[in-house]
Parts: sequence; C-alpha cells; structure tokens
Amino acid sequence: MEQRALGRTGITVPVVGMGTWQTFDVGGDAGDSDAKGLVDAALALDVTLFDSSPMYGAAERVLGSALQGARDRALVATKIWSSSADDGRRQAEAALQYYGGRVDVYQVHNLLAWRTQVTLLERLRDQGAVRVIGATHYQASALPELETVMRSGRIGAIQVPYNPLERAIEARVLPLATELGIGVIVMRPFGEGALFRREPADADLSPFEPFGVRTWSQVLLKWILSDPRCHVAIPATSNPDHLRDNAAAGSPPWFGPDERQHVVDLVGGRRRI
Repeated sequence: MEQRALGRTGITVPVVGMGTWQTFDVGGDAGDSDAKGLVDAALALDVTLFDSSPMYGAAERVLGSALQGARDRALVATKIWSSSADDGRRQAEAALQYYGGRVDVYQVHNLLAWRTQVTLLERLRDQGAVRVIGATHYQASALPELETVMRSGRIGAIQVPYNPLERAIEARVLPLATELGIGVIVMRPFGEGALFRREPADADLSPFEPFGVRTWSQVLLKWILSDPRCHVAIPATSNPDHLRDNAAAGSPPWFGPDERQHVVDLVGGRRRI
C-alpha cells in the first residue's frame, strides 16, 4: 500500500486507514474479541491508521483494547468532542490512557469550541503526548470556519468528507491545505452508504481493472486517493473481506482526469454537492 506524508506534519500514513464509527461501538468480550481480530487483520494489510472519537460510544475504549501489544505499529487519530474545557480535559485523559500515553493526530471534532480545545491540545503536544493537532467537520456550511482554523497556523491536519457526491472541499479547502502543508484525512468516502444504493453494472467497472480495482468500493476509494492532495481515506467496516477489498485500492496506478470523470459520470444525478 502506498504511504504518503500527512502534509508537513512529519507523519507518514497509509493511504487507506480505518474509521471506527458504529463498527467499534460494541460491548462485551465477544465485541472486544471481534475488534481485536479486525485490528490485527488491518495491521497485517498495512492499514495502520485508526480514527475514533468519544462521540462514537465505546469505540475509543474498544480500539485501545484491540491495540494492546500492537500500539507501536499503529497510528491513532481521535478527537475532543465537547464545548467544555473540563470535559475536553477528561476526554483527553481517557484517550491517553487507552492509547499508551500518546495520540498521533488529535482533532477537534466538528470545530466544537475549537479555540478552547486547541489550547488544550497545544499543551498536550508540548508535553509530548500529541504529535499533530487537527480539526474536523462534515458540513459544507462549516468550511469557511474550517478555513479560518487552517489559516490560524495552529493545526496540521483536517478531516473532511470527500467522494463523488460530496465535493465541496475541491474549490477552496484542498488548495488551501496544499498551500499551508496541512494533511487531509478523508471521512465518508462512500457517502455514508449513499453511493451503494445503486451500484454500476460490472461492465461499467471493467475500464478500471487496469488500475487494480474491480469493485465499486475500490473504485470509489481510488477516485479519492488519485487526488494527491488527499493523504488517507478512513472507511469503517466490521467485515474482514471488506477490509481487504478497501486495502487493495491503496496502491498505484492512480486514476487520471478521464477515469475520475468517468466515476463522476457513473454517479450521475446523485451528486449532492
């Protein structure tokens, strides 16, 4: 799998990582065991970046448990999700316990109280507990505020949605991230499932086979990753077969402009943004 520098952060990431929303919000020994098996399978495929959040229920704890004995092989991206300085501090204390005293990319979730929480993360970075500070948002209406945070010089990474249905970041955010050397983590690569509601026929996918992809999910991931301004996509899955399918999309050759336009054409009238 290809590895890319996450902007100018000094961290190198695999182009395909793993999200934990819903899939790691599990309980009990069986749930922990399943998550451990999935993390082990991911690491074997060089899927080494795992993204979580306190917003995702038990996912942070479950991920931390699954990484026991393998933390040094992984990159953890998680988030502060609170408007309260005290709650943010408690969330950070819990996360640092889960992840062996360090978080590789610590993000302010949905820009919530971002000035307060970035100040906390800056202190943790100065103490060596955080490597890179980031910020996230999922709504196109929030992109102007995200641009303000990017220009502040206080963050090194962003997490935003990007797929053939959601392309709002193309106009300003991706160029700005490149200008400022900010890493780009792509959430919602499948449009929260919207892009699977009407999949193209196999014949429509055959032109992509020379690029090493045969399934629609692989085509969608390669569409994102063929834009070099995007450093890592983080699809969530609880299915090892889907995990292998996703990882297989993370190697060159990459699509050119014609192939990327073909994907957009296949999506057709479903384009949202």
